Amino acid sequence: MSNKLTLLDFFCGAGGFSEGFRQEGFDIVAGYDHWEAATKTFNHNFGTTSMVKNILDFESSVEEIEKLPDTSVILGSPPCVTFSSSNISGKADKTSGITLTQIFLRIVAVKKWKKGSKLEAWLMENVPSSIKHLGKEYTFEELGLAEWAIKNRIGKSKVAIKLDGNQKVINSADYGCPQSRARVISGEIVKCKRLTLPASTHDEQPSSPTSLPKWRTLRQIREGLPRPSSPKTPILMCDPNYPSLVISSDNLTDHFYDTGLFKCEWKQSKFLKTNHPYMGKMAFPENEDRPSRTITATKIGTSREAIIFKSEYDRTGDGEFRVPTVREAACLMGFPVTYQFLGGITVKWRLVGNAVSPNVSRAFARQVRFELGLPLNTKPIIEPMESVTDRSDLNTFKERIFLAPPKRNLGSRFRRHPFKNGNMTVTLSNYDIENGEKVASHWRTSIQYGNGEGFPTFNVPDNYYRELEAKIVRMVEGKHFIYEINHRLNPRIAPRTILQDLYEKQKSENGYLEPTELVEEVGALIDELCLENSLCSPEDILVFKNKEIVPTKQVFALYAINKISSLANSK
Repeated sequence: MSNKLTLLDFFCGAGGFSEGFRQEGFDIVAGYDHWEAATKTFNHNFGTTSMVKNILDFESSVEEIEKLPDTSVILGSPPCVTFSSSNISGKADKTSGITLTQIFLRIVAVKKWKKGSKLEAWLMENVPSSIKHLGKEYTFEELGLAEWAIKNRIGKSKVAIKLDGNQKVINSADYGCPQSRARVISGEIVKCKRLTLPASTHDEQPSSPTSLPKWRTLRQIREGLPRPSSPKTPILMCDPNYPSLVISSDNLTDHFYDTGLFKCEWKQSKFLKTNHPYMGKMAFPENEDRPSRTITATKIGTSREAIIFKSEYDRTGDGEFRVPTVREAACLMGFPVTYQFLGGITVKWRLVGNAVSPNVSRAFARQVRFELGLPLNTKPIIEPMESVTDRSDLNTFKERIFLAPPKRNLGSRFRRHPFKNGNMTVTLSNYDIENGEKVASHWRTSIQYGNGEGFPTFNVPDNYYRELEAKIVRMVEGKHFIYEINHRLNPRIAPRTILQDLYEKQKSENGYLEPTELVEEVGALIDELCLENSLCSPEDILVFKNKEIVPTKQVFALYAINKISSLANSK
């Protein structure tokens, strides 16, 4: 057997799966993807001449499969979006994902079982939830290969591909990637008739000094790269993932530009991370002493999943926090700093976020070599950087100027609460949460019992605050609270339509606060009163149904939120 093993990469994307194998000395023959940007990026980094190819072309034509080069290894990363739990809360139609996966397995089956097969191993990557949507095994007939099997004197009912027992859920952090990314790897070392899981190279909590190295962290990547705000002055730098790779910083692409967020953007992400209606609390900004959370394919700074840092620029409000640069994201995936991504910023983010971590693929590449009795490399083979010919480098060496914040769509729905306390929330919204209203209408006050999705919600009528006021004045800090609401909040509550307009503009103006800032002001005012452990009986506050005790903070929140909705609707 030759030490030079070859491979094909299906759904190749930017080429992360192939990169790890190249680092172990594999020869990358071709990558197949229907996305032109992915094919261009793959060709640029591997020196291949692959053409854009729709994998569906292999669904009905065995001839198309037989035309493919015969290689030692076949890799595949069928699109995971339909399997992902983050896609429509896991309720997306799985049909396309299943179809594309089965087409990939069909290709593998033909190459594995053909006479004189050269296939030594095949591997497939996807999100862990894909396991429950795929079969435990597939016969030739189930893969649409009945005629081919008979022609090759194989029973059509024979198992062509076995997944059960050959699927391993791994975390990229266990293989030296500075990102926690759970994925399932399926496959087979053909001569072994099984998939062997590579031994971990890193550990979350090493038990002794002689144990594996500790997981690599977000901080190691950020400190290993120059600051994105650095001036255009070349310095020598080491790749934070591959210390033996040294380049001049003027060759570092997609890093020296300002990724600062508007205040309204990072505040939305902060709310969803730290005060989500029914999900747990996350760090804001990121906890840099752990691996990064999963890099997503969407460049966004407003979501719960957004990765957000404190900006290196000395700014408050707009630009105070930022998202990673494309180069930071690529390093968090495990790509060498010399790896290039072609296209605009949105395209580059998608290429990076959809990739397989090269740290993971390299570990499996080493395992393939080991199982085949081939020598292992002492260090990864990193190809020299190719020039970026389409001038898509994002570097500007300029600080961003923040003008108008992005606008929301007309009629956008709003929902926000000051805090979660006592296993409940008091919420201001512009739609009926209780009845699942799909469009914005008028401003409402509601109470949610429990912190899980689907827990009971009860609407509170406008002007209920008047009935509540007589009870609050008898509570500790009650008179002071009402005074502050009347003087600090009331004048800044806009009429109903203007409040909606401010929300869509994401901007406070003309003395009025937009609704997110109104709710934040309520939370801040109540926090100033130091009522954290104060409780009251709901006997006189019947709107708190089935509660034996209620945090005083929530009674005060109900008063303030109801006053906002009542005054806005009446103006």
